[in-house]
Amino acid sequence: MLSASSRATKIMNADDCRNKRMSTMLAKERTAKMLARRNWIKTGVLTCVLFWLLAGLSYGYGQAQQAPTVPVPSAQPASQSGATPQNTPSPSAQQNTTNPPANTAPGQQNKNQNQNEAAPEEGGPSGDNGIIALPKKQEEQNVPPPPPPTPKVVNPPGMGNFSLRVDVPVVNVDVNVVLDKTRQFVPNLQENNFVVYEDGTPQKVTGFRRTQAPITAVLLLEFASNNYWFIYDMQNAAYTFAKSLRPDDYIAVVTYDLHTHILCDFTRDKQVVYQSLRSLQIPGFMETNLFDALYETLDRLSRVPGHKYIILISSGRDTFSRITLDTILKKVKNTPNVTIFSIGTGQTARLMADAYGRMGPMSEMNYLQADNQMRTFARMTGGMAFFPRFEGEMPDIFNQINSSIRNEYQLTYRPTNTKLDGTYRKIKVELVDNEGKPLRMQDEKHHALKYDVNARDGYRAQEPVQ
Repeated sequence: MLSASSRATKIMNADDCRNKRMSTMLAKERTAKMLARRNWIKTGVLTCVLFWLLAGLSYGYGQAQQAPTVPVPSAQPASQSGATPQNTPSPSAQQNTTNPPANTAPGQQNKNQNQNEAAPEEGGPSGDNGIIALPKKQEEQNVPPPPPPTPKVVNPPGMGNFSLRVDVPVVNVDVNVVLDKTRQFVPNLQENNFVVYEDGTPQKVTGFRRTQAPITAVLLLEFASNNYWFIYDMQNAAYTFAKSLRPDDYIAVVTYDLHTHILCDFTRDKQVVYQSLRSLQIPGFMETNLFDALYETLDRLSRVPGHKYIILISSGRDTFSRITLDTILKKVKNTPNVTIFSIGTGQTARLMADAYGRMGPMSEMNYLQADNQMRTFARMTGGMAFFPRFEGEMPDIFNQINSSIRNEYQLTYRPTNTKLDGTYRKIKVELVDNEGKPLRMQDEKHHALKYDVNARDGYRAQEPVQ
């Protein structure tokens, strides 16, 4: 008897043989399938090739059947060849082809011959003219004669060419008309209702339109460690103005004390403006250099295209500026397309200090001068000045500012004084009726309404060309 190890070895050998036979059978089966697939592909390719060859032969045969037959003259006469070709027509047929009928008139013969020889208008074979026929060239119709040559001007000897250029200045004036009591914008005014005076001389208005567009403004804030109530009024006014902004408005935030600080450049993102205002926590210096800050802001705005606005929120006091009031007033006059709106701060604190006797004569005089400076900045540029005493006045104030900024009349005229002398010329705008008299406004109860015409105080003419 076989031992257990011998039986196990015998069983393993049998399994190996069985696995080898299965592997061989699977390999043969795969090889057979691969050969069958390859034969099928070859058969398909040959079938496609034969199909396209047959199709090409059929197409060529059809084209050959449709092509016109052109008679080819034989190299030898029929009498010498001994046999007549099948395609050669008979003598009678040739005579009928070459010779026209006897009863046809000569004119009719020439006409038929011209019709057979004429090429088609659009090209292509026609009759017996050949396989290719050139298109007929159309005759030129009504071609205008060439223009006569431009005469050449010859200058006299010794005189060279020169050009003359005349610069005619154009002045644009932004006018805002509001009611004196409610500060509401007055709409529906026409061009003939405006009269513009330059240095006392009436000017002819050549352009008139009402504008309502996004604004480009700088929020110029006084942030100094002088009084808590001044800072509180400033922040309240700045946040109220930021809430009134529209998505298309460009706003920059600038603060000043001893120096000028740009918190954010021009942006449309209101969150950036809010973040800049929230950063105003602890002031640095006590000095308020208003003239320096306003001068730098005007200088930067002079490089920005379009009309710009400055929302000046300040007490109006200047304590340590390098430039004087005359210098800043001259800068305001010479900077075009800028309107300043002034909002005074600390009015409540000043009233309370005056009531308790803490406001001395010199302090009161300084603040009155500061208020006058704020009004002057606004008046010279066609803006408005506000001095709120209570927090509830802020929404109405900025509603008036928005109404004034976004709704205004733009007048254009060419000054009668065309001298380029660099002088400052004053502008005055008045409203008249159809008869040329001062315009009168009335409400529903026929009560007279007073109004204000806000326009730029003047402009500086261009300098002469050196």
